[in-house]
Amino acid sequence: MEPEDQNHLNLSPSASPPPHPRRAICPNCTRPNPVCLCHTLPTHPIPTQTQIIILHHPYEAQHKLSTTPILTKTLSNATTIVSRRLRPGLSPLLDQSPPSIYLFPQTQFSPALNLARIKEPNSPLSKHPPSVLIVFDATWKHAREMVKASEGFLSGFATRVCLDTDERAEGGSIYDSELVLRKEPFGGCVTTMEAVARALGVIEPNGLEIEEKMIGVLREMVRLQAGFLRNVKPRPKLLKKGKSKEETQESNCTSSEN
Repeated sequence: MEPEDQNHLNLSPSASPPPHPRRAICPNCTRPNPVCLCHTLPTHPIPTQTQIIILHHPYEAQHKLSTTPILTKTLSNATTIVSRRLRPGLSPLLDQSPPSIYLFPQTQFSPALNLARIKEPNSPLSKHPPSVLIVFDATWKHAREMVKASEGFLSGFATRVCLDTDERAEGGSIYDSELVLRKEPFGGCVTTMEAVARALGVIEPNGLEIEEKMIGVLREMVRLQAGFLRNVKPRPKLLKKGKSKEETQESNCTSSEN
C-alpha cells in the first residue's frame, strides 16, 4: 500500500479522534490544579472541641461546587456521611445520643433556636452545651426532605438551630459574587462550610479565630472558581397559563401575606 493511501485511511470519518487529556487533579485537596486550594488550606486540620457530622446527599456528593470536601480537610473533627437521612446504626457517635444541635432554618411549624441565643443564660442549651454539630449538605429541596426524614431520630437528643435568615429577601450567591455560583432560595442562606464556620464561631472557645480561617478558605475557593464560570443572569419567572403578569404578581403578594 502506498503512503498516500495510508494517510487517506487515517483521515476517514471512521477514524477515532484522539482522546481528550484528563484534567490534572491535586492529590492533596483533590481539586483540579487550576483551582487547587493547598496554598490556603491550614497546614494541619484545625482541631475543635465540637464534633461535626455532615449528612451529604448522594447527588450533592458529586457536585463540583460542594464545599464539604474542603470542609473536611479544614477541620480535624469533621465527618461526612453520604445518605438521605440519619438513623440508628449510621453513626456510632450519634447512637450515643450526645447533646447536639442541627442547623436548618425554622418554619411556621418547625421552630428553631437562633444561633446567637445558644449561650444566653436562659437558653435551653445553657445547662447541656452541644458537643456535636450536625449539618445537611444538599439542594434546599433535598435538604428539607433529609431533615424531615431525620428528625424522628434526632428528636431524642438534638436541638434545631437556625442562622439569621429572611425569607422575604431574594437569595444571592455565596459571598454575593458577581458570578452566581449557586443561587440561594432567600436572603441569609449560606453554604455548608460558611454555616459550620458561623456555628463554630459561637460555640467554640476560640470560635472567632476558627471562623476567620474557614471563611478565608471559602473566599479563595469562590475567587478561583469564579474565573472559570460565565455570568449567569436570573431566569425570568414564567407566567401561569391564562394569567397576566399583573395577576401573577398580585397572587404572589397575597401568598406572602398569608
